[in-house]
Amino acid sequence: MRLRTLTLAAASGTALLAAGLLPAHASAAPESVREGTVSAADLLAKVTSCSQISNSKYKTDDETSATVPVCGKNGAVFWKADMDIDCDGQRTANCNEDRDPWYQDDTAFHQSDGKPLNAETLPYVVVPSTSSIWNYANAGIKGGGVVAVIYNNKVEYAVVGDTGPSKIIGEASYATAKALGIDPDPETGGAESGVTYILFKNSKVSPIESHSAAVSLGDQLAKQFIANN
Repeated sequence: MRLRTLTLAAASGTALLAAGLLPAHASAAPESVREGTVSAADLLAKVTSCSQISNSKYKTDDETSATVPVCGKNGAVFWKADMDIDCDGQRTANCNEDRDPWYQDDTAFHQSDGKPLNAETLPYVVVPSTSSIWNYANAGIKGGGVVAVIYNNKVEYAVVGDTGPSKIIGEASYATAKALGIDPDPETGGAESGVTYILFKNSKVSPIESHSAAVSLGDQLAKQFIANN
C-alpha cells in the first residue's frame, strides 16, 4: 500500500463532445459494465450502512487519518476506500522494479504451481495484515476468497491475493484496476475514492489463478448475498 498521485485525464468525455471529437450520440458517462449477472447498483444497495466488525478504523494512505471501518453483512465483509495499485508477484512488462519503486517479487498467496500471483493478468485484492485492528482470517476471509470490486458502475470479480500494511486499506492488483477503468500504473495510478470491496466469507477459488472460476463463483455468491440481505 503506497501513496499514489493520480494522473487526471487531459479531457473529459463532455469536453470531447463539446470539441466535436465524439459523435453527438456518444455519452460522456461510463457505460454500465459488469461480470456475471449482478449489477453494481444491486450490490451497492446492500452495503449502504455499516455494522463495524473491525476494532478500529484504517487509513487509506500513510498521511491520512483513519476513517475506514471493516463492515460485516450476512455472508460477507466489506469496506469503502480508495484503490492503490499492487504490482507485486511475477515480473511482467508492467510489473517490475523499473515500473514500480515498491515492487516485491512475491505475494502472500501463490498459484497452484507454487509461483507468486501475476498482478498484471490476475484481478486480486490486498487485505491488511493481521493486527489489533482486524484479523481477516478470523472473519472467514482466506487466500483465494472471492471479492466483488465495484467502481464507477462496474463490477469486477477478484480473489484475495496478497496482504499489505496492517494499518492501511484499499489496494488491488494492476489487472483489477485496468478492468475497472482505473489507471493501473503502479507509481502514478489508482483511484482516490469511490471503490467498494465486498469479500465473500468462507469462499475459495480453485485454482486461485483462474479468473473465470472467480467470476463463476463470484456471480453465484453475489446473487446469494443480494437474496439473503
